Amino acid sequence: MLSITSKSPYAVRALVELHRMGDSDPVPIAELARRGEIPTQFLEQLFAVLRRAGLLRSQRGVKGGYSFARPAGQITVLDVVELLDGPLGQGASGVFAQAAQAAAEVLSQRTIADIAEAEAHTTMYFI
Repeated sequence: MLSITSKSPYAVRALVELHRMGDSDPVPIAELARRGEIPTQFLEQLFAVLRRAGLLRSQRGVKGGYSFARPAGQITVLDVVELLDGPLGQGASGVFAQAAQAAAEVLSQRTIADIAEAEAHTTMYFI
């Protein structure tokens, strides 16, 4: 069916933060959780799935954390959704299958880098 849980939006938010922080050094998960206002333990579970799927890599130790295993411009929102919530539209038929196909098309056209760039352009500063 067409089901996107809170896992996917949280993971996308954290991945956008990771992209914003650059790719020079691994970023501690606690920092990503704080910036994204995501419970740390929940984010650890999500990132473990993404690491096993080859989207992220992790480094242990004092300077440990997460970094991208693939460029953020090659990771689509659909990749994240299907890893964390399963295939969109699985078992759906009729209008629900059409809705899932439309959602998949939209999500496959947006990457983590795209979202980070769009958010950077829509940030408003008030003095």
